[in-house]
Parts: sequence; C-alpha cells; structure tokens
Amino acid sequence: MTTGERFAHLRDDGTAHMVDVTAKQPTVREATAIGLVSCAPGTVAALRSGTVPKGDVLAIARIAGIQAAKHTPDLLPLAHVIGLHGCEVDCEVADDGVRLRATARTADRTGVEMEALTAVMGAALAVIDMVKGIDRSAAIRDTMIVSKAGGRSGEWRRPADELPTWAR
Repeated sequence: MTTGERFAHLRDDGTAHMVDVTAKQPTVREATAIGLVSCAPGTVAALRSGTVPKGDVLAIARIAGIQAAKHTPDLLPLAHVIGLHGCEVDCEVADDGVRLRATARTADRTGVEMEALTAVMGAALAVIDMVKGIDRSAAIRDTMIVSKAGGRSGEWRRPADELPTWAR
C-alpha cells in the first residue's frame, strides 16, 4: 500500500468494518469461479457409473453450491446481503476428479465474487462429503475467480496462463 491508500474494510484506526454501499446505484453484476475436487481413479469410476454409495453426488453438489451462495453473508462477516438473482453450478466428472464452475448474478450495489466462490466451495464440500467413505484422499484444489462483469471496475477475465491446466 502506498502513502494515501487505504483498505476499504479498515477504519482509520485499523479496525474492520462493513463498507457502506448505500449511495451506490444497483447495476447488473456477474462473477464466475472454478474449483476441482481431485479424486482417486476408483472414485472417478464410481462417479461415472453412478455407484457412489451415498447417491447422486453431482445433483447434491449443485444444490449445495446454490444453497451456499445464498448464505455467503452468513459465512463472511463483511460480505453484504445482496439479492442473489441467479446462480448456476456446473459439475463435471473428469479423469482428475470433479470439476466445478459457478456463476452468480445480481442487480445490486456490490459484486458477487464471494457468492461465486462460496458456491464452488459449497459444491466441493458436498462432493467431499459424498465420497469420503470411499476416498479419503479427495481434496479441494484450484478454487478461484475466473471472470467478473459489472460495477465500477467493469469486466475482468483471469489470463489463460494463470488458470490451472484443467481449466484452460
């Protein structure tokens, strides 16, 4: 931080506070996040054949991701309560595990990056919960925002060379 700059979530005395966005005008905003739950080859086979003992892993992960996005301000103390107007969670079984992508949308005063990330993490945790009985090595990896649009800062896309190989 250079002289004269300050963090929006810190008061002059250094204590944290919620940024007041009351004066901002609502705009359409969107953010997309990705993540991977790496799984052992046997688990990938069970996911593909639909034989995971706990049931339909991908369906549960999608619903868990959407539910998680709706609870973002309950989990993150400084996140604003916003109208989450859309949330899509996609899950794909691949050779390395379950690839996740979530897109959150709103027409509000602040962005939805945290909602997109929370959706991916909620879906990832659901996958872990569903496969932990057959795969203790399953792990959450490569979770990040890959794009955002709307608001004061406009559009942003993560450069391809910063994406994990599986997401390029």
